[in-house]
Amino acid sequence: MNDKKQSKYSEAGVDIDKGNAFVHGIKDIVSSTHQPGVLNDIGGFSSLFAINTDKYKQPVLVTSTDGVGTKLEIAKRCKRHDTIGIDLVAMCVNDIIVGGAKPLCFLDYYSVGKLNIDIATEVVKGIAEGCIQSQCSLVGGETAEMPGLYKTGDYDLAGFVVGIGDRDELIDGSEISVGDKIIGLGSSGLHSNGFSLVRKVCFTDNDYNVDQYMEELGCTLGEELLKPTKIYVQSVLSVLKSFKLNGIVHNTGGGFIDNIPRILPAGCKADIFTSRWVTPPVFNFLAKEGNIPREEMYRTFNMGIGLLVAVDEEHVDDIIHLFKAHGEEAFLIGEISTQEEGEEQVHLCYERRKIKTDE
Repeated sequence: MNDKKQSKYSEAGVDIDKGNAFVHGIKDIVSSTHQPGVLNDIGGFSSLFAINTDKYKQPVLVTSTDGVGTKLEIAKRCKRHDTIGIDLVAMCVNDIIVGGAKPLCFLDYYSVGKLNIDIATEVVKGIAEGCIQSQCSLVGGETAEMPGLYKTGDYDLAGFVVGIGDRDELIDGSEISVGDKIIGLGSSGLHSNGFSLVRKVCFTDNDYNVDQYMEELGCTLGEELLKPTKIYVQSVLSVLKSFKLNGIVHNTGGGFIDNIPRILPAGCKADIFTSRWVTPPVFNFLAKEGNIPREEMYRTFNMGIGLLVAVDEEHVDDIIHLFKAHGEEAFLIGEISTQEEGEEQVHLCYERRKIKTDE
């Protein structure tokens, strides 16, 4: 006879019933994002999405995956979890819109030590909101309890998006040429990059609290740091109906220095004039409080420009006007020139920067 005490999964820290209750509770939130093409509800082993191939001559699936980094720590400090999901969607869909692709469906991965249904539901609400903003269907995901791997209250997020584009209309930067102009679209703030440095500056080097009202920011520190990443899907797709865009850059980790060269053809250089847009106060705040060198700022953060678009010079004014009509802050911030031997592909022309105010 075996006298050993019987063991259960719940005693090891994984509550299957709670997980099932969570999935059941978010079904309405998930279904609110569904666009035509979704064939089944969440809860199955996989998700089904029918592609309308009549709209595409040579359909190409475009995929991307991303997370939100240590911005999760800010959500935890603020005890607010309803916007971090928007960031998750934004980081993925913005990456495929630069190729001219339309997002179709999104899946998330939520891992946690011990599932808190209220917090997890708030996270999913944010994901759903991001999907609605980008007209992308939330079709499934995975919730994983992993006791022992995460501390109490910690969780991690990853997102996966599938989009579609026509092979002949995909954008890869190969059509960029000398003389093109560069349009910058305003960011909503930090977006989801550089937060390890942000946390070091705000909470290690300086003893700030997320609830502190910061005069220079016009809000509490936590409110500023949690501003969701801007989603550019609908404005870019709308502009693409009328104009050709030669190249698009999602200005994420690596900033201007590392992201722009990813789409530039050999022999082309991007000249960026830093005075031609209004820099949100949070970047000046961080630079001052952290004594961060200017070059480091432009390589770490978006500095107020979340997306860069290379266009033919003859259409630049009309494209800027159309972006503004779709609610974007759009600035003519640079141009494509010839890269001379020994030159870097990005030349930041530092000029006296404007400071964004509430006036």
